[in-house]
Amino acid sequence: MKLQVSVDLLSLEQAMNLLKDVVSYVDIIEAGTPLIKQEGLKVVETFKQSFPDKLIFADMKTMDAGGLEAEMAFKAGADFTTILAVSNDSTIEGAVVAARKYGKYVTADMISVSDRVQRARNLERLGVNYLELHCGLDEQANHLCASTASELAALRGAVSISLSAAGGINEKTIQEVEAAGADVAAVGAAIYSAKSPAESARRLREKINSKG
Repeated sequence: MKLQVSVDLLSLEQAMNLLKDVVSYVDIIEAGTPLIKQEGLKVVETFKQSFPDKLIFADMKTMDAGGLEAEMAFKAGADFTTILAVSNDSTIEGAVVAARKYGKYVTADMISVSDRVQRARNLERLGVNYLELHCGLDEQANHLCASTASELAALRGAVSISLSAAGGINEKTIQEVEAAGADVAAVGAAIYSAKSPAESARRLREKINSKG
């Protein structure tokens, strides 16, 4: 399982300071939605230029203009871009076409999807590369998230494409997420809000390192 650091900070300077400490422990660097909105796609460009051996994830959370926004992300250097799974199918298809054009990946963020298994099957048919089971910050704050592991297991039984998990993952839950079938674990606050982000990232890496 790959480890993704979700950089949900609000300045490029803060982000780069964090990444210098943790980058050796992660496989994927995520430019979080708040960071992209605050600083623009120069964040993605900077991440790719600074860490060319890492995969760069642009968390665009696109809801419309799928092809256009995906192309913007890929031109900036992103390897992955996100589109909301609740979007219209034509929006998703546009993002998939752009991903194929650039040889990149589309991740469908499952936040706010009610029937996740059925939508997952549809998304696989539409050609997305990854499904992200995402418990958002507002959902976490209001205790609205179901068991990530059990939902992952249900999705793993329904589709064959890659799965990622995001939202509230930490040292206590990352092995459970891996066992449930996640190919990627996206970890945010457990790294960037830790007293020692580098030590937190190291321990997370250690917990999954033996399993790839």
